[in-house]
Amino acid sequence: MPPAGSRRRAGDRSARRVRRDPGKRTLHPRDAGRATLRDSARLRVSRRPARVQEAPPNYSPQGPGRGGRGAGGRPAGIKSGAGRRRPRRGRRTRRLGSMASRKKNLQGLVAATITPMTEHGEINLSVIGQYVDYLVEKQGVKNIFVNGTTGEGLSLSISERRRVAEEWVTKGRNKLDQVVIHVGALSLKESQELAKHAAEIGADGIAVIAPFFLKPQNKDDLTAFLKEVAAAAPALPFYYYHIPALTGVKIRAEELLDGIQEKIPTFQGLKFSDTDLLDFGQCVDQNRQRQFAFLFGVDEQLLSALVMGATGAVGSTYNYLGKKTNQMLEAYERKDFSSALNYQFCIQRFINFVIKLGFGVSQTKAIMTLVSGIPMGPPRLPLQRASKEFIDNAEAKLKSLGFLSFTDLKNGNLETSS
Repeated sequence: MPPAGSRRRAGDRSARRVRRDPGKRTLHPRDAGRATLRDSARLRVSRRPARVQEAPPNYSPQGPGRGGRGAGGRPAGIKSGAGRRRPRRGRRTRRLGSMASRKKNLQGLVAATITPMTEHGEINLSVIGQYVDYLVEKQGVKNIFVNGTTGEGLSLSISERRRVAEEWVTKGRNKLDQVVIHVGALSLKESQELAKHAAEIGADGIAVIAPFFLKPQNKDDLTAFLKEVAAAAPALPFYYYHIPALTGVKIRAEELLDGIQEKIPTFQGLKFSDTDLLDFGQCVDQNRQRQFAFLFGVDEQLLSALVMGATGAVGSTYNYLGKKTNQMLEAYERKDFSSALNYQFCIQRFINFVIKLGFGVSQTKAIMTLVSGIPMGPPRLPLQRASKEFIDNAEAKLKSLGFLSFTDLKNGNLETSS
């Protein structure tokens, strides 16, 4: 053994070595950020000791498997993949390539959660535990997207967004599979603050919308902004939230994705909330080898997106039509395309009806209150609460489609028709 004085310090990267497990391919830390899912097991951030965590299975429209989220606290260490040794006590664990820890793909249905509020317009955290149980038990939805458009994230203060995110992570532990927090903001500093906070509370990923007041003018501008936000939470998977109809940022998603992992190594996919299926299809076609999550965000067109390669979906209607949509996904998976199309048409009948009445965040809150029995409260100004006429018409339509019966309405459950 060399004398103590000749040893390099544990923090000196040049002194680090990677032990290889016989028969397994083990990557050097500096290369791990570029590894594909076939090359390395996923890593998970946790204070708990390392344990084996295999790479995820291929996409199944039935949604992610059982097991839920771990009970670990703030990210501090790294759970390594198969064949890796636990770091020696006292040695600072290096995040592999400073990249996101490898988690299973975000796939299946992801509910864009509503932010419950009191009648006085304050956030109402007391019902979120009940909300989690409703999604899991009644709708079969175990992934959520918090503080997005449906959640009125950009109408909340930074403090409120932090508190809402904390409550979803806490109440979802061991029940939900993945909690992704939207941390987009007009201010880069605020977005970075929210990203850091999401990592601290144990979220499973972060998403960012394009800044839409002083807008990025081209792909490079937008990439530079996203890169700085992602760097604030280097252990979390990063998703781009593409919704040009609201942001006015017309940079095509296909263009943005070209070479994005070289700039943002933690990039894992995008939430595509646009009706441009050409753009979406090219995102999939040009990135087939990258194992990105392609999450479609237009609920009434989901079946079309599945044909084009969507690996999952994020939407507001999955809060109360999740069970019906899961039936469509199951039919598609077993190649019963006729049944899948019938399910999609049934969902479209309701969405088409409420769009004609005027459909947005306010109306989504009213429908969720109606079918779940959980009070979502009014939206925050400048949005106005849904009218009684809208609620009565929506209720009648739900019943006519077999989505809602008098018993369900009384008990706060949404029945799915066959």
